Amino acid sequence: MVTLPEKLRCHLFGIDGQEGTFTRRGFPGQFSAARPRLEGVVQTFLRGYNTALQKSSLEVLAQQLDTGDSEPRGFAYEGAAMALGLLDLLTPWRRDRVATFLKGRAARHVYMVHAGIGMAHARLRMPVRRLLRRLDPLLKWLAVDGYGFHEGFFHWHRAFERQIVPRRLTGYSARAFDQGLGRSLWFVHGGLISDIEATVRRFTHTRHADLWSGIGLACAYAGGISREEVETLLDAAGPLHPHLAQGVTFAAQARQHAGDPAPHTELACRVLCGMSARDAAEITRTTLLELPPDGELPAYQLWRQRICDGFAAPRRALPSVAVPPSAAVLGGVS
Repeated sequence: MVTLPEKLRCHLFGIDGQEGTFTRRGFPGQFSAARPRLEGVVQTFLRGYNTALQKSSLEVLAQQLDTGDSEPRGFAYEGAAMALGLLDLLTPWRRDRVATFLKGRAARHVYMVHAGIGMAHARLRMPVRRLLRRLDPLLKWLAVDGYGFHEGFFHWHRAFERQIVPRRLTGYSARAFDQGLGRSLWFVHGGLISDIEATVRRFTHTRHADLWSGIGLACAYAGGISREEVETLLDAAGPLHPHLAQGVTFAAQARQHAGDPAPHTELACRVLCGMSARDAAEITRTTLLELPPDGELPAYQLWRQRICDGFAAPRRALPSVAVPPSAAVLGGVS
């Protein structure tokens, strides 16, 4: 039974499923073949978000999020984290929902949860500096990534056509924001590589690397395209391929940590990184070893740079790894 406070939260902050459709958002990619897949991802996210508003018990919430197919589960946890982050910001008498959530089943989805926290701050137009003060020193930048994704998805005209960046977004926060903006670009253009590439080119060249990183993460985590299209994406990134591949490794690690493998993640890793998803995830762990503390650059960027450096060799040097038939068949429709 839904209590009165829960009903009130849903009434005030709930997001209707229609808000996540490509038609409602007016996305240029609304006629792409990937649209059904990507709209399904968004609906999973919104179900997680609205469910978190309805459930005061975090254990009951996690149980409900864990029902059904495991492959899209991370998106449900991301949505739930956005709702819980929103409630933490709006209820000064209780601000421990997200922290408590992460001590339970949500720990498996820690990367997606941090992105969801950032989306809550974006929803309320909260300064990023408040976001950074209370989060994990390394993963806090994923929250700023989530902030960027929110702006690109819900305000794509402003983010991509007018290229407006939130005020007071300085230093490395601007780069993390662009990484999330790159993720949202995958949805805005429905995985259409030529349109994604054209949009990136309209930005100043100093922003391209971080945008491509986000694109790689979205391609590998959300999927929606065929092997031939993934190969086209590899060509489109050109010399910025290492940044594209770095995003792919993050997606592989997020899925492996959660125990939610996906054929399209395997496909992206094989084509864009020249290795299995398991090996791509392992790269993110080995590059964390002996990572120095924050200095002129945050440790998070040094981590990302180590991964990029590993892919900096000419692409022809990438090992030729066959894509398993299951990944080739399911990569665009799973």
